[in-house]
Amino acid sequence: MGVVFSLTRGEKVQLDQARLSLLYHKLGEEGADRAIGRASRELAARTARCRRLWEAGDRAGLRKCARSMILIAEQAGMSQFARVAAHVSATAAGHDAVALAATLSRLLRVGESSLRAVRRVHGVMV
Repeated sequence: MGVVFSLTRGEKVQLDQARLSLLYHKLGEEGADRAIGRASRELAARTARCRRLWEAGDRAGLRKCARSMILIAEQAGMSQFARVAAHVSATAAGHDAVALAATLSRLLRVGESSLRAVRRVHGVMV
């Protein structure tokens, strides 16, 4: 009898501490917490929108939505989230549906892990 393996598709993420320190220095603790909370909620909403656009077959909308997430994620210290959003945007511009499905799936995993990391570190509710 063979061995069955269970594969997990988690993504380890790390928040950009330099970016977060700068944000806290500029806005103060209360202001930075509010900004990170707003960014987290907006990224969660846009991630869900990207999924809906993919399901609807709207590549142009998906490309635009993913692109709109890049700056928000960077400013909130989620550099890996921003990079993967850029990959989704670039892939959506092409004609490779398999590559787009793979990068979007990765965006969903990295997004979830990033938002979970923000909640854990900053106590932000999304």
